[in-house]
This record gives sequence, C-alpha cells and structure tokens, in this order.
Amino acid sequence: MAGRRSAGLLLHRRSGDGVEVLLAHMGGPLWARRDTGAWTVPKGEYVPPEEALDAARREFEEELGMPPPDGRYVPLGDVRQSGGKVVTVWAVEGDLDPERIEPGTFEMEWPRGSGVLRSFPEIDKVAWFAPETAGERLIKGQRAFLERLLDHVSGDG
Repeated sequence: MAGRRSAGLLLHRRSGDGVEVLLAHMGGPLWARRDTGAWTVPKGEYVPPEEALDAARREFEEELGMPPPDGRYVPLGDVRQSGGKVVTVWAVEGDLDPERIEPGTFEMEWPRGSGVLRSFPEIDKVAWFAPETAGERLIKGQRAFLERLLDHVSGDG
C-alpha cells in the first residue's frame, strides 16, 4: 500500500570499543519460529499531520512500555520497504534493560480462517546486538539504518 508511513527509534549504546543496538523481535504467530530477518527497529505507523519524530517517540513507548530516552535524536533518513511503506528512523543513545519491556498488543484471527480473534504482543522480546549480528537479524528493508548509524558513530570518533 503506497502512502503508508512508519517512524521509529534505533537505540544504541557504547560497548567496549564498539556499539550495540537495541532491536525488537516481531510478535505474533507468523514470526514465532523465525530469528534471521525477524527483528525490527521499534517503530509504528503514523498519519500526518503528526510529525514523524513525535510518532517515533510515541511508538517506542507503545511498543516497549517505557518512555524513549532523552538525548540527541540523529536522523537516519527514510527507507522504502518492499511493500511500499516508507520508514523514517532516528538514532538516540541510551540504555534500557530488555527484561523491563511491557509490549503493546494487537489482535488477529488465529489460526487463519478459524474466526477466532487472539491477542498477541506487538514485539515478543528486545535484545542488544553487536552490529554484525544485528545486520543478520534485522529485516532486510531496515539494514540501511544500521549502516547509517555506524557511519554516524564512527564519524563521532
């Protein structure tokens, strides 16, 4: 569907001599047994006139159940995913304990065709990853954000 927009925050922290990023594993039965390519930047859809950064901060809190960190939000630009949705992401440095998340939920018919609506977490876990591992886990359409973050962090020296 053309015209759909999504915004998110890529949380990162310094780790030893490098950086780690926080990714969210997509919830629900379609992603339950997948790992590679099943992780995402915490994000969600928005509709203008809501500003993308406001939406990114709101969605972070809705998906993780905790407020986004204060700090400098660095724009990582847009990426058009294969389905046509445009995703806009900001990087922000911060730390959080993955055990403390309280994810939002969504409803879907499951099993398909059963007529039964079930509730599932939007994300079922979050975890910190080194860039190499994050690149494998992240859905393909969002890997550019990781590359842009790494360029930014290496530029900060």
